[in-house]
Amino acid sequence: MKYTVKIADMAYEVEIEDIHARPVVACVAGERFDVYPENGNKSEASKVAKEIQSSEISTPSGIQIGNTNELTAPLPGTIVEIFVKAGDQVEAGKILLIIEAMKMKNSIRSTHTGKVAEVLVSAGRTVIHKQALVRFE
Repeated sequence: MKYTVKIADMAYEVEIEDIHARPVVACVAGERFDVYPENGNKSEASKVAKEIQSSEISTPSGIQIGNTNELTAPLPGTIVEIFVKAGDQVEAGKILLIIEAMKMKNSIRSTHTGKVAEVLVSAGRTVIHKQALVRFE
């Protein structure tokens, strides 16, 4: 089942696989989460919701789909390490950065041969699927 959940004025599409299974599997923006509901403990659920609302949630800038001069995130995750900077010359296939998603590190390789015009993210930043990471000249 698909649900739309609103947290801090942001709407998220959540897909629940089997509500009766344990853990309940929920997919949000392509990321899979195992959820363990405990006897309808609403106070714990509202505590978690308040923590989410109090954290800073913003829409990342630089999300552009279809721009061939940009390398975009193939999956949501956290930028762990960046190996290039503006002005660097790169070859197609060179590892530009590492994204950690679900405790796995994913090497993100250049799709271009050429010069890096701008690195649009920094280490420690969370990115979403198809967010622009690197812009080429």
